[in-house]
Amino acid sequence: MKFICSKSNLYNGVKTVQRAVPTRTTMPILECILIDATTNEIKLTANDTELGIETIIEGDVQEHGIIALDSTIFSNIVSKLPDNMVTIETDENFKAHISCEKAKFDILGKSGDDFSYLPFIEKSQGITISQFSLKDVIERTSFAIANDDNNKLMTGELFKINENNLEVVALDGHRIAVRYIELKESYSPRELIVPGKTLKEIKNIIPGNVNENVLIYNTNNHIVFEFEKTTVVSRLIEGDYFKIDSMLSTDYETKVQINKKELYESIDRATLLVKESDKKPIIMNITDSNMEVMINSYIGSMDENIDIEKDGRDIMIGFNPKFFTDALKAIDEDEINLYMINPKAPCFIKDDKGTFIYLILPVNFNAIAN
Repeated sequence: MKFICSKSNLYNGVKTVQRAVPTRTTMPILECILIDATTNEIKLTANDTELGIETIIEGDVQEHGIIALDSTIFSNIVSKLPDNMVTIETDENFKAHISCEKAKFDILGKSGDDFSYLPFIEKSQGITISQFSLKDVIERTSFAIANDDNNKLMTGELFKINENNLEVVALDGHRIAVRYIELKESYSPRELIVPGKTLKEIKNIIPGNVNENVLIYNTNNHIVFEFEKTTVVSRLIEGDYFKIDSMLSTDYETKVQINKKELYESIDRATLLVKESDKKPIIMNITDSNMEVMINSYIGSMDENIDIEKDGRDIMIGFNPKFFTDALKAIDEDEINLYMINPKAPCFIKDDKGTFIYLILPVNFNAIAN
């Protein structure tokens, strides 16, 4: 095999697929990046059997071939090469010769025939969504994905398609993030639970162009994302996702309209007095035209008043400050509406257009007594 390409193309390709190289594996071949130049394309692939990424880079293939190179060694070499054209040649013993200007490396590789290729997915009934919309919806919901594996379903996000509507849901047992997107075309109903790890990597590598699309295909077990010259294949999480419709009640006893920036900055200031391990709640004391934001910790205390418009009963309620600020950061609106029933029931943040709902469970505000 022999091909020539620019250092920047090679580096970007390696950086893209390297996200699918496992950190721990009993199969050494999976620690490699596959370089496939058996056609006139240069294709880079990495696969940890749960997530696989493949990308095509521009270059000149002079001799066809295929090889698997250790991901860490190869990526480190590529990152240190001069910004010029790179030549990679291999021999029958799977030795790769990498040269760029005066820099020359020889490293041992493995047979590409032993590599675990991406599973074949029949591409039918694909869903089209803009790169921007997909990246945006992941950013605005993925913070609510659970970090542990106690409940596998919570480590993924629900993608629920019904005609031209896409509903994306994440929850971790303490909060729920829901976003609704109107698609340009109608599709057959389907529900897919996509691993959070997969969505994190897509968010990191997708350019997010408004005028460029992502094609999404799925089977019962896998999902495929195709954009530009990159393909991401992931296993789906099996099972029935939580029925959240009953949790998203429209009833409320208190409605608050408040400036989002003022509320976010107030909570952010209050957290200066709290270590995350302390689990001290932020307290909202809501009366006719005022919200008093309070916190009391071992370090000190703070209270601040914010002007509001209130409909309904007065209420005093406590929340995990991080859960609240995470939701506020995901909202662009200047003014937001909070809906509450009582100090033990969830708070809802939602807009009148029906594009998002954020649910946050309250915590025991008697904890401020310390």
